[in-house]
Amino acid sequence: MATRLNCFSPLEYFSPEQLRDIHAGALEILEDVGCDLHHEGARTLLKNAGAQVKGTRVFLSPGMVEGALVTAPSRVLIYDRDGKPSMDLSGRHAYFGTGSDCIYLKDSFTGERRTFTEQDMIDSARLTDALPNVDFLMSVGMIANVRPDFQCQQQFANMLKYSKKPQVIIAVSRACLDDIVELAAAVIPGGREELKRKPRFVLYTEPSSPLVHTFEAIDKLIYAAENLVPTNYAPGMMSGATGPVTPAGAITLAAAENLFGLVIHQLVYPGAPFIFGAGMSNIDMSSLQPSYASPEAMMTQAGLCELGRNLYDLPTWGFAGCCASKLADTQAINEASTYIFLAGLTGTNLNHDLGYLEFGLTFSFDLLVMTDESVGQLRRIMDGIALTRESMAIDAIREVGPGGEFLSCDHTLDHYRENWIPGVTDRNTFDYWTSQGSTSMEERCKAKVDRILSAPAKPNKADVIDAVLAGIAERLIG
Repeated sequence: MATRLNCFSPLEYFSPEQLRDIHAGALEILEDVGCDLHHEGARTLLKNAGAQVKGTRVFLSPGMVEGALVTAPSRVLIYDRDGKPSMDLSGRHAYFGTGSDCIYLKDSFTGERRTFTEQDMIDSARLTDALPNVDFLMSVGMIANVRPDFQCQQQFANMLKYSKKPQVIIAVSRACLDDIVELAAAVIPGGREELKRKPRFVLYTEPSSPLVHTFEAIDKLIYAAENLVPTNYAPGMMSGATGPVTPAGAITLAAAENLFGLVIHQLVYPGAPFIFGAGMSNIDMSSLQPSYASPEAMMTQAGLCELGRNLYDLPTWGFAGCCASKLADTQAINEASTYIFLAGLTGTNLNHDLGYLEFGLTFSFDLLVMTDESVGQLRRIMDGIALTRESMAIDAIREVGPGGEFLSCDHTLDHYRENWIPGVTDRNTFDYWTSQGSTSMEERCKAKVDRILSAPAKPNKADVIDAVLAGIAERLIG
C-alpha cells in the first residue's frame, strides 16, 4: 500500500477563510434554493430529520449538513481481492485507476476505433493487474450487445476474474448493485459480512446537475450506506452548461450537491464510508464538448478536493490521465500527464480515468501504459528527498575525495535503485536506440500491451463466478 506523499508545499488554491466562504455558499444553496429529490423514501427520511419539503423540492438546514459532516469518517481503507490493505483514502494519499463505460476502444494493433467487446474487458482487467502504478480498476468499457440491466454484472464478473486489484464499480440500480455484491461475496471467505468489514470496491454514483437527485442515484446511495459499501456521490457537471462557468461557481454547486447526498447517506447509517468529489469539466463553446483536461477542469477538481480534505476532513475523489485527443499521441499524454501531476500535487485520493481518449467515449490500452509511466514518475517526485547523513553522502565524498569516481563506490551500489527506473521511456544512446529498431514511445507501449496480453490468462475462481452470473441472468430473463 502506497505511503503518504512526503513532498512539502503542496498546491492549494484557497485559504481557510475562503474554504469557509465556499461552504457558506453551499449551505445557502441547500437552504434557500433546495434540490429536487425524486425518491419518496429519502424525502420522508429528510422531512423526519427536520428538512423542509415542498413536493419534490427539499431544503436542508445548515445544522443537518454539519451533523452529517461530524459522523462521516475521515479515512476509508480499501482492500484487494485477497483482503490485503491496498488504498488508504485519507489525507493526501493519491491513487490512480481506469475509468468506466467507454463505448469504443482504439485498437492498439489495427488502429481501428471500434465498439467494446467482452474480450476487451478481460484484456483491460489483465493490463490493469500487470501495470505497477495503476492502483484500481473500473469497468473501462460498455460491452456491445449486452442488455443494459445485465451490463454491469458482466463487467464486474470479468473484473473479479482477471484482476486482484480493488475496484470502483458502477450499477444501474439497487438490484444491480446487490448482484455485484453477491458476485464479490461468492469468492471472498466470509461473504457479505467480510465485504462490510473489508471493502474491496467503491461505488460510483452521481446526482444530475444542477441540483437534481434521481431515484436511481439516491436508491444506490441508500443501499451503499445500509451495506457499508464505500461510495462517492460525484456530480458530473459541464461547467457553462449544467453548472456555472466560473471555477468558484462550479465548486460551490458541486459542494452543495455532494453535501445533499452526504446528509441522506449519514442519516441512513451514521459513519458509513463516503468519498467527496466531482467532475466539473467546462464546456468548449466551439465544439460543445466537455473539456476533460482543461486547466479549469483541473483547477475546479483541485479546489473542491481541497474543500473536502482541509475543511470537511473527508476522503476525496477526482480525475486524472484523461484527454480530449482521439489518438494516444502527444496531445493525449500531455493532457493526461498534466492531470496526473496536478492530482498528485493537490493530494486527491481516488483518481479515475487513466486511458481515456475523446472525453471518455474511447479507451486506449496504449494511453493506459503511458499513464502508468507518468504515475510512476509522479510518485518518485512526490516521495521527496531523504535528508540523513547517509543520503547526504558525506562519508562517501570523504572516501572518494577530489578527482575520484563514484561509479564503483559502495554508496552508489547501495542507493542506485532508489532512482526511478522507467518502463517504456527510452534512455539509450542514439546508436543503441537505432539498433533496437528506432522505436517511438507509442510503439514501445504497443509492444508492452502485446507482451502482457500474450501471456496465458489465469482467471480467478471462474467456475464460481460464472455460476453466480448465470443465476443472475436467469432471474433477469425470467
